[in-house]
Amino acid sequence: MASRTSNWSAIWLAFRSLAWAVLLPGLFAGYLPWRFFGLSQLDFNFGNPLHLLGLLCIGLGAALLAACIWEFARSGRGTLAPIDPPRELVVRGLYRYVRNPMYLSVTTIVLGELILTRSRALLAYWAIWFAAVNLFVIGYEEPTLRHRFGASYERYCQTVGRWIPRFRSGNPSI
Repeated sequence: MASRTSNWSAIWLAFRSLAWAVLLPGLFAGYLPWRFFGLSQLDFNFGNPLHLLGLLCIGLGAALLAACIWEFARSGRGTLAPIDPPRELVVRGLYRYVRNPMYLSVTTIVLGELILTRSRALLAYWAIWFAAVNLFVIGYEEPTLRHRFGASYERYCQTVGRWIPRFRSGNPSI
C-alpha cells in the first residue's frame, strides 16, 4: 500500500512540475516571444550560423531548465512555482554553482530567441523581465528561503553566487 501511495505521489509531483514549467517559463520564454516579438514570423535558415547559434542557446537553456525542474522535484520534493515550492533546500545539480539556474536557463532561451530575431523589442522585454525577476528574487524568494531554511540557507548564500556561477569542487557546506 505504501508503494502505491508513493507512486501516486511521484506521478502527482511530475504532473505539477510539468504544468508549472509550461505555465511559467513556457509563458515568458515561449508564448510571449512567439506571439509578440517576431519569433513566429522567423524564416529559419540552417545555413545561417546565427540561426544555428540561436537554436543552440534555446536547446541548451531548455535542457538546463529541465535539469533544474527535475532537481527541484527529486531533491526538494516540490516545483518551481512559489505556491508549490520544494520542501527541502536544493543544493545539488546546477544549484551547487549558482542559486538561480532556472532564471539563467530562461535567460539563455531568450538570448537564443534574440539571436534568431535580432528584435530590439525582445531585448527590451528581456531587460524588463530580468529586472522584475531580480526584484522578485531579492524581495521575496531570498527572504522566504532565509525564513524557511535558516542558517543552512545563509551558508549556501555565502558559498554560491546569486547570478554568477562559482565553479568549485564539492558541494556547498550547508
